[in-house]
Amino acid sequence: MTTDQGSPGSGALPGTLRAEINGPVAVLYLARPDKRNALSDETILGVEQFFRTLDAQVRVVVLDADGDHFCAGLDLAEMAERDTLAGIAHSRMWHRVFDLVENGGVPVIAALKGAVIGGGLELAAAAHIRVADASAFYALPEGQRGLFVGGGGSVRVSRLVGVAVMTDMMLTGRRYRAEEGFALGFSQYVVPAGAARMTALDLAGRVAANASQTTLAVLQVLPRIAQSNPAEGFVMESLISAIAQGTDDAKSRMREFLAGRAAKVTE
Repeated sequence: MTTDQGSPGSGALPGTLRAEINGPVAVLYLARPDKRNALSDETILGVEQFFRTLDAQVRVVVLDADGDHFCAGLDLAEMAERDTLAGIAHSRMWHRVFDLVENGGVPVIAALKGAVIGGGLELAAAAHIRVADASAFYALPEGQRGLFVGGGGSVRVSRLVGVAVMTDMMLTGRRYRAEEGFALGFSQYVVPAGAARMTALDLAGRVAANASQTTLAVLQVLPRIAQSNPAEGFVMESLISAIAQGTDDAKSRMREFLAGRAAKVTE
């Protein structure tokens, strides 16, 4: 395993981030625990640098955080004097970076704990799998501050839990604890306090063993099928299914299964 204040790729990371790489799994840590990992512009651009310069050997990324909290959201100190046009540009910058997290071609697993609020929730929503430990809580306090989400939350968070839940959170300041959030869809897993990191790493190891064609289909095609009308979705499904099963890798894995050398699904 290598640890680097820079990224596993070619670019250096700011001091608010740090990264580790262990074979096919890279871990990107938010490293500003004294500010509950609030997201500064420097941090967001560092996330972009990390994902743009990932080593080709990395097949999965785990998003983690130093300290007791995943992320308390946007660093409000940076937006106090921002005018309207600058606000639009800032929001679009977040959109660009979080789109790279979601659609960069590498599965991303977020290990959540403590505060997962505002921009932190928007970052978590850009991940593909979210593991929350029992300390995690979710909130969108922008409504009480005269603000509106700007990092893609109106699309990604509402897609996870529905418009009605998000509306309630923004209008009333409602918070959800880890178990409640799991039931609503904020995370796919909820684990004991302190266990999110190890669970995320275990899942990352399993995901890293998947075939490249399956990862491509799940990350790039499945979301588009889900957002299309059924007729188009069925055609896309047929095409990607045929492409995947026609690869040499898939044929080799099927031979291993038929020969009894591959693990079977058990209860």
